[in-house]
Amino acid sequence: MRSTLVSVAAVLTIPALLASCTSKSDNASGNDIAVTADDSTCAVAKDSAETGTVTFRITNNGAKVTEFYVYGAGERVIGEIENIGPGLTRQLIVSVPDPGKYQTACKPGMVGDGIRHDFTVTGQAQQRDDSGKLAEATEGYRRFLISQVTALQETTKSFVAAIKAGDIETAKKQYPVTRTYYERIEPVAESFPNDLDPRLDLREADVAAGDKWTGFHRLEKDLWAQGRQPDTDQIADQLLADVGELVTGISAADYSVDPVQMAGGAQTLLDEIARTKITGEEDTFSHTDLWDFQANIDGSQAAIASLRPIIDERNPDLGTQIDRRFAELDSELAKYRQGDGHVSYDTVNADGRAALARHIDALSAVVSQVQAVVAR
Repeated sequence: MRSTLVSVAAVLTIPALLASCTSKSDNASGNDIAVTADDSTCAVAKDSAETGTVTFRITNNGAKVTEFYVYGAGERVIGEIENIGPGLTRQLIVSVPDPGKYQTACKPGMVGDGIRHDFTVTGQAQQRDDSGKLAEATEGYRRFLISQVTALQETTKSFVAAIKAGDIETAKKQYPVTRTYYERIEPVAESFPNDLDPRLDLREADVAAGDKWTGFHRLEKDLWAQGRQPDTDQIADQLLADVGELVTGISAADYSVDPVQMAGGAQTLLDEIARTKITGEEDTFSHTDLWDFQANIDGSQAAIASLRPIIDERNPDLGTQIDRRFAELDSELAKYRQGDGHVSYDTVNADGRAALARHIDALSAVVSQVQAVVAR
């Protein structure tokens, strides 16, 4: 959407973005750890590492798609990689500047708490470099996040008000607009504990037996498929409360995002499209998937733009490749823009979806290199 959404280009005119970063440390082979996963096991070759950056190389020998997480204190996600298909090996680089107790987790089928292992980080705390480009980047990306959650909270209020007033047509129009702000920053939302992201964004297909389904997609089903339910207003109020929890977390004075995690988030947003959105599984009732496509791409581009001073300094050719791939994907998506939004995704035929998938894969291939560049 162009007229009513916060412009990514506008928010990126603030100083180049990044977040608090560790000083360079020796990422020796001791901090390069193999993980072998299948549908029932998760073998982490080492259960400890030194402070600095840790590289996990995850091989999925199972039949299910899996994902790998690293958790810090309070279940805070400090690193994740999704969509590791059968037979694939993916790399996750995590910054761990502080010694302490952590956990790793493989999640076969990408559901549940995962197969957990304790992981210990030893050594001296790494001093963060808060000067120059890093300080500018920290403040810039924080401003971007706050701009998005502020808009998310305001549009969610309007969305909820329309639902509770019984104004279904207005609620339907507001639904994709509101989700845009969430989809731009979803990897950040996923880092908060107590299942905040599933409370906000879980799809019906992923609801476990006996669990209560809340969030955007439950309301999407009410609006487009099954009509108002006895608890629709309650679900709407819960959505607004959960958004408020996200706003509080991101607005906290001590909140920051590590630059390596930012690079991983840029990749995660593209994985989100490749894993579920390209098939139409995300907004299965409203078919507003292309709004989510655009938001994920905008969010990925914002994270990459925040890291450009670092990328251009260390690997300028990579930045040029990324720019080209973003432009090519934007040109492909432009075919489906309509007014301030996008056409219904069920009108995009198989050839159109395949073309979008090719461009997303090409972009993902270059964005996947950014973590290693930033972690150097």
